[in-house]
Amino acid sequence: MVKVWDPLVRLGHWALVAGIAIAWFTREGARTVHEQIGYAVLAIVVLRVLWGFTGPHYARFAQFVCSPSTTFAYARAVLAGSGSRHLGHNPLGGWMTVVLLGMIALVALSGWLYTTDAFWGVQWVAELHEALSDALLGLIALHIAGVVFTSYRHRENLVAAMVHGRKRPG
Repeated sequence: MVKVWDPLVRLGHWALVAGIAIAWFTREGARTVHEQIGYAVLAIVVLRVLWGFTGPHYARFAQFVCSPSTTFAYARAVLAGSGSRHLGHNPLGGWMTVVLLGMIALVALSGWLYTTDAFWGVQWVAELHEALSDALLGLIALHIAGVVFTSYRHRENLVAAMVHGRKRPG
């Protein structure tokens, strides 16, 4: 087995999973907890973005964010049943990582905006926060579907790899 995902990537991933779940379950009534979790999740995203430029090889955006042409070619290959296995993120998974981090940041920032004096109680800000949260849930479902599909296709437990950090070589 080859070490792929470093501890910060793995802990950050599972902390985001927990934080988003807690934020979802505290969206009605537990305002203080909901806000604190939102700030914590935003801090994790900022840390992950910084780590994407300074971390080890497989954590770096330069390693897994591919050009649109490469990504579309990979998507076509997947649809044709011939998408290649990648030790780190595949091109679609790389872009999903970027999109999820961006959407989590937007949800957290729209939630913060709602707490400011200028936007407290403003309906469109509340609706934006809710719409972004719903979009995030859709992206999470798509992410999970991609993980399940890729795990099945390549006979590899990607969830376990995100726990222990190792994948089979080649």
